[in-house]
Amino acid sequence: MEKIRLLFVVILMWQCFSCKDKVEEPSIKMEQQVVEPEPSVAELKKRLESQGFKTFEYIDEKTKDTILMQQYFIAFLKSGPNRSQSKTEADSLQALHLAHLGRMYEEGYADISGPFGDNGDIRGITIYNVPTQEMADSLANMDPMVKTGRLAIEIHPWWAAKGFKLR
Repeated sequence: MEKIRLLFVVILMWQCFSCKDKVEEPSIKMEQQVVEPEPSVAELKKRLESQGFKTFEYIDEKTKDTILMQQYFIAFLKSGPNRSQSKTEADSLQALHLAHLGRMYEEGYADISGPFGDNGDIRGITIYNVPTQEMADSLANMDPMVKTGRLAIEIHPWWAAKGFKLR
């Protein structure tokens, strides 16, 4: 037993010493990440208004921060007059509808979309981040579900603090 223990210690020592010469310091490349400073409220307001967006600002009494409000447009997607499609047709329209909403998000026209969970007359919403109600209406009416009459659109202007996130 003593010979096995001694052999084990010798092997461990040999591994430690033989590896020592082979170990190289890893080369670490640090990439500098340039972080652009956030634009001031005044700069952001000026940029948005130059693109046709409506804004206003106020001072938060608690934090004393200046909050920039921007006008968005909420499209309520309601049950339309033509809901007589077969399941196959409805499933196909649903896939096209989701592709349309994905495209609106990818192109920066819509910030968030989603269905309601109560199976009521109002089926879901999309919040459009565009300067005019006419533009929101035009984009919403491009939805294949709206084109076929399965959904109808009702759009309202909506104000929200620019840059605030859902929790």
